[in-house]
Amino acid sequence: MASRTSDVLIIGGGLQGLSTALQLSRRGYSVRLLESEYCGRHSSGVNAGGVRTLGRHPAEIPLSLVARDKYWHHLQEHIGHDGGFVPSGQLNLAENEKDVIAAKQRIAEVNALGFTHEIWIDQKEVRELVPSISNHVVGAIWVEKDGYAYPYHVVTWFRRSAEAAGTTIHEQCRVHKIWYQDGVWNALSDQGQFQAPKLVNTAGAWGSEFARQAGNPVPLKPDGLMLMVTQRVAPFVKPVLGAIGRALSFKQYGNGTVVIGGTLPCKANVTERHAIVDVTVLKNSAITVTDLFPHLRNMQVVRAWGGVEGFMPDLIPVIGPGTAFPDIFHAFGFSAHGFELSPVIGEIMADLVETGQSSLPIAPFRIDRFNHKEES
Repeated sequence: MASRTSDVLIIGGGLQGLSTALQLSRRGYSVRLLESEYCGRHSSGVNAGGVRTLGRHPAEIPLSLVARDKYWHHLQEHIGHDGGFVPSGQLNLAENEKDVIAAKQRIAEVNALGFTHEIWIDQKEVRELVPSISNHVVGAIWVEKDGYAYPYHVVTWFRRSAEAAGTTIHEQCRVHKIWYQDGVWNALSDQGQFQAPKLVNTAGAWGSEFARQAGNPVPLKPDGLMLMVTQRVAPFVKPVLGAIGRALSFKQYGNGTVVIGGTLPCKANVTERHAIVDVTVLKNSAITVTDLFPHLRNMQVVRAWGGVEGFMPDLIPVIGPGTAFPDIFHAFGFSAHGFELSPVIGEIMADLVETGQSSLPIAPFRIDRFNHKEES
């Protein structure tokens, strides 16, 4: 099949790739996006939909605040749809004195960095926000402007907007090999060979393979993540809930269903590209939920599913240019918290493609950071 060219090639049709494609296409670049299955198949489409600045790694806080305030609260203007975004606020619950100490220490650390979005609220204030919460909850970290969205809607409308702006998307187009030759990046795929002077790697759990082929091996670990959704029940909670002392991501949608997540791990078959649901782990998460909301003990789970995500050892992503070859840019390894960041990642990647620089602080995410640690 004859090769096809564009200004930019993007590998990976999750939200990082779609957001990047949208930004670049709107800036007048010709863009081809190559997706091995269908857009949003893995972490972008099967996550809990949290729009969260709360509890972020310090390096991610500036990016997450820009993503939330510039994009999520104005998503209708950006992609023509609000993505189901609800600015419900988010709580990270303290269930004992150890949690209280950890919460107040966290807030002090965030304040010391110059950020004031996370605040402590006491037991009375928690109950005002969530009257049905268990009596043993003693307080929480509260972020008022956080919330949640519907991943399916967000993926769909980022895709529609990118295509409307001129992006060409090739699904069922698995890329097998990339190489740089005579100033051009080449990608050999199921649909033939593609070429562009600039390449963006947003391939998620498979991003490390393309980084390796481009001369920057990284210690990414692919793994599975699960979610479950319940039957519809009467409204009982508005904010998104997490827990300081145990894994939890918990929200009730407008239709009454409850989505339960919170880094629920499971095995992943990376070769066959699917995750294997582990009922034992789901059971532990259900116990956490019923500890916090005893009235839910008889609520039924109606569906559980999983997707494949890439985890970095330090649990923050790779964002930035490659170092072995020119004009390749990476954004992968988001370690189960890339959904909220995705609008601003598109901006960052488009800036890198266009100027080689970003005005946002992305140095902590450099692809060769583990090499630096080994040398030091």
